[in-house]
Amino acid sequence: MTTRLAVLYGGQSGEHEVSRRSAASILTGLDRERYQVTEVLIGSDGGWHVDGRPLSLPSALRVLRTQDVVFPALHGPYGEDGTVQSLLEWLGVPYVGNGVFASAAGMDKGVTKRLLAAEGLRVSPGVTLRPGEDLSADDRQRLGLPVFVKPARAGSSLGVTKVTDWAQLPAALALAREADPKVLVEQGARGREIDVAVLQHPDGRVQAGPPLEINVTGAGFFDYDAKYDGGAVFQIPALLDDATTEVFQDRAIRAFNALDCRGLLRVDFFLPAEGSAEPIVNEVNTFPGFTAASQYPQIWRQAGLEFGTLLDILIAGALADEGRVRAVGLPRQAEHAAVGEPARPLALG
Repeated sequence: MTTRLAVLYGGQSGEHEVSRRSAASILTGLDRERYQVTEVLIGSDGGWHVDGRPLSLPSALRVLRTQDVVFPALHGPYGEDGTVQSLLEWLGVPYVGNGVFASAAGMDKGVTKRLLAAEGLRVSPGVTLRPGEDLSADDRQRLGLPVFVKPARAGSSLGVTKVTDWAQLPAALALAREADPKVLVEQGARGREIDVAVLQHPDGRVQAGPPLEINVTGAGFFDYDAKYDGGAVFQIPALLDDATTEVFQDRAIRAFNALDCRGLLRVDFFLPAEGSAEPIVNEVNTFPGFTAASQYPQIWRQAGLEFGTLLDILIAGALADEGRVRAVGLPRQAEHAAVGEPARPLALG
């Protein structure tokens, strides 16, 4: 029996094209003998399309409601930040990946830092600036140079600037605020860039993959061009001793638990060149890229999980999680709407 699966992608964020790339890889990697696949695209204009056909929002939601599971391959605001996750919760449809809280918390870099610091994980000092706020003289003194100026709620390194002179700060803030009016100014961490992928198996077991090291050319940090245009070289596994590898994997799983994640997470670290060997958590990604060039699938391929198997684990985990939800008495509405049968009307206000 095949599983009815919708791949949901696109969206209205600045990462629309990245989402399309991730979805293309996922659609290619799915075993069509196991899955009956429906493509659901959210256009950059907000329009919904199912298998290439434009549909009204209520009609698209009815399609989603008939699925056994949804794979949200969305990046950035209006997709990775809990908005689509809450919609799928409302529809009662199982979905791959993180829930509403972890998605929303993980999208906001300032909130993430506070939650991870409360867990005892090391993070870089930083300041969150609301619209119209500037960095005070005291904060400039405390943070020092360089600093990184980032949109608080955006991904793919969009709007990120490395500031090496305070005269660059106004332009960096303006660029970041094009993506999000809330901005994080963070002390520049010096050290090796290490990523760790975390995967939750259908039985609930949480596993961290082999650390990946990023070696960057060009801008000197892992910006958008480095991520998607070949400006970085990945070393998997990173050249670390066994004890340091275990530290990174432990800290990644602690971050996964601190944010109440499920399914998957990528945790990006710095390993300081001098002093304490305790890694610094730079950022987390609650739905990391799934393109051919992306770190997350490459890490698991190095660990022995081919791309199709990785997708199977994530989908099975979503269905297993749904089984646990139903076991405590929360019915899934979608079980009443079979493919080819009229769906119950949706109350849309």
